[in-house]
Amino acid sequence: MFIELTDHLRCPAEHDEAFLVLVPDAVVARGVANGMLGCPVCGAEYPIVAGVAHLGDAPHVTTTPAELGADGMLALLGIDGPGGYVVFVGDPGRVVAADTVVFGGIGAVLVNPPIGVSDAPPRVSVIEAGRIPLKSRAVRGVMLGAPYAEDPVWVADARRVLLPGRHVVGQGAVPADASGLQVLASAGGWWVGV
Repeated sequence: MFIELTDHLRCPAEHDEAFLVLVPDAVVARGVANGMLGCPVCGAEYPIVAGVAHLGDAPHVTTTPAELGADGMLALLGIDGPGGYVVFVGDPGRVVAADTVVFGGIGAVLVNPPIGVSDAPPRVSVIEAGRIPLKSRAVRGVMLGAPYAEDPVWVADARRVLLPGRHVVGQGAVPADASGLQVLASAGGWWVGV
């Protein structure tokens, strides 16, 4: 987990938004290999093991391959330069982890990526969680793979963490409850909303 991401993490428990405190055991090239995240509000502790932050139980879902290249992902997200963080939930994380050139200047947060995806590339963090454990209005874009993009809870969470005017991209059918998102377009099994 990229050490600087700590400033953007929040406790996933149901209470007012609260920061997490990082106690690293091992740090390699600005990545936390092992350690603990703790919430000062509720006392919850979340381990970081082999670079993966475990912030709750990840849902057991069958993901659909993203079938979209790195350049296409950034275009749909409206990302045109380095800096900040972008969240990739589910299978899109596989593409990010494999293409360190295109995603090199962006802090990528992979939530519940496919098995075998690690946080080896610089500025890439892997998190297992039952929701997006980031502070509100903290990221430049969110890409939800299938089936997350059709779940109103994950769509609402994507909208919550997004900076104003930025894109949420989803794989699959446009959700019946877009949770306040304005869907701009949908085609080829993907939709884009702000």
